[in-house]
Amino acid sequence: MSASNAAHLQAVEPPSTQPDDGDPVPEFRQIAELARAILAGFNAHYQRFRTASRAARAQFEAGDVRALRDAVRDRIAFYDSRVFETSEQLKREFDAEHLPDDVWASVKAYFIGLLVNHKQPELAETFFNSVSCRILHRTYFHNDFIFYRPAVSTEYIETTDTPTYRTYYPKRADLFATLATILSDFGWQLPFVDLDRDIRRIARALYRHLGHWPELGYNAQIQVLGSPFFRNKAAYIIGRFVHGDTETPFALPLCRNRDGRLFVDAALFAHDQIRSLFSLSRAYFLVDMEVPSAYVGFLHELIPDKSRAELYTMVGLGKQGKTMFYRELFHHLRHTSDRFEIAPGIRGMVMIVFTLPSFPFVFKLIKDVIPPPKEVNREIVRAKYLMVKRHDRVGRMADSLEFSDVALPRDRFDPALIDELRTLAPSMIEEDGDTIVIRHLYIECRMTPLNVWLDTHGGAELEAKVRDYGNALRELAIANIFPGDMLFKNFGVTRMGRVVFYDYDEIEYMTDCDFRRIPPPPTPEFEMSGEAWYTGHKGEVYPEEFGTFLLNQKPVREAFMKHHADLLQPAFWQQTKARIQAGILEDFFPYPQTLRFAQRYRKA
Repeated sequence: MSASNAAHLQAVEPPSTQPDDGDPVPEFRQIAELARAILAGFNAHYQRFRTASRAARAQFEAGDVRALRDAVRDRIAFYDSRVFETSEQLKREFDAEHLPDDVWASVKAYFIGLLVNHKQPELAETFFNSVSCRILHRTYFHNDFIFYRPAVSTEYIETTDTPTYRTYYPKRADLFATLATILSDFGWQLPFVDLDRDIRRIARALYRHLGHWPELGYNAQIQVLGSPFFRNKAAYIIGRFVHGDTETPFALPLCRNRDGRLFVDAALFAHDQIRSLFSLSRAYFLVDMEVPSAYVGFLHELIPDKSRAELYTMVGLGKQGKTMFYRELFHHLRHTSDRFEIAPGIRGMVMIVFTLPSFPFVFKLIKDVIPPPKEVNREIVRAKYLMVKRHDRVGRMADSLEFSDVALPRDRFDPALIDELRTLAPSMIEEDGDTIVIRHLYIECRMTPLNVWLDTHGGAELEAKVRDYGNALRELAIANIFPGDMLFKNFGVTRMGRVVFYDYDEIEYMTDCDFRRIPPPPTPEFEMSGEAWYTGHKGEVYPEEFGTFLLNQKPVREAFMKHHADLLQPAFWQQTKARIQAGILEDFFPYPQTLRFAQRYRKA
């Protein structure tokens, strides 16, 4: 052991429990064993996480899209399973629920020493927090017990085998050869359809993006992350092109054709294009990372307006994303003075929604009593939100961060919001001195409600947004999702101008719905009565009704009928459901169709 490491461990070990002869006393031995057991639980978790990520390459090359989607879905449960196993082990072997405060503080201190030279220290700290918070009631732990702030730096952690990213040094004459080397260095087991053709297309796309051929400066280089990012039918190569004082990020999506050969589907260089790949409205990536902080740091440099919390979440490390978000929220609270207030827009029947104007998120909690005609309860709503998290969101459903026992400062709440919480969700809050504890909470990126957006726009802008709303319905349906409640207030417009669904209490799988045509009335009197003469049993959906509650405004109706009249007939929904039941998996591209080389070079 080096002198510096020895000094560090001496600093974190509780000296009062260490006898003069150097033989550990039972209490110190227990502290050390408990800390090691927590770290062993984390290591087992991350090993399993990396195994699933490594398997993605073989699944992609085999064209097994279902296996890739299942891996993304199943991986969500890995973390909680390992936390539960480790917590139960500590209770069983160390009676951890009844250890005194000073022991837990010493366990944390010893744990810090174990993270010297660890490759994922920030994730291990979060795992420690999860285990300790599961064992101890929240009133018993504080900053001495958990990692409220990171204790171990993630800067400049080195990988064991290969660097996090590879660097290439192109010259004007050999740019094509450099691109060929980059694509080949990933060691694909499949041949390319036409690698030379793909390289020419990448070069042309770069020329179109820059408007000229770049002057390759003295420092010209291409930096490429060492592991591909897998999602659905594509593998993404992520990197940046450095030339002079300019850095150009890029993403190259690779796909597999039916003959088992690879091709580059597009070349993305614009900031918004790279950003959209990592949108929380899409499925998480599978990517093998020995040092995840290095990957997140690289990505953050490419898209600095994406928080590290979002990036950790999008590479499958959702719990770390929540940890980072929690720290960002309280850092923001310390430097602002505005209050949480009821979110603008139409009040929902299921959720109380509030926001902090200076913070771009909304906070949602389920009401205690959900009135008719809603036929859901808290357990059903939570199951719907989990369903969305585990499903491919295809860029049309907002992801949510789910928290329990969130303690927020009382003086930052608007009195009207406190009254609404007390009235509509008293079981979900605890007023504890100068804090308000929310027992269960969902947090989502704040959007402009679509109904509000439509009320303030017109003309071509309105038509384009109504068309995108219809596209959202189509894409959700193709992904086996029926929104249920299709009102405009349940959709939002993102900062990128995209229409996204965010209200999930009535969401259903398309395959669980029965899409029907409204039958003719048995007599003319039924039609004139205004009462429905058809049953409308649970699961039955009548698309001809959609226009009645959606298209009351003439400009909206005209725009919808121009682009999506078929959505008001059962045929579209029935045919889409049949394709899903036949096992057909449609393509969803997180970039415009016009950027796809197959679209641009149809005759090539």
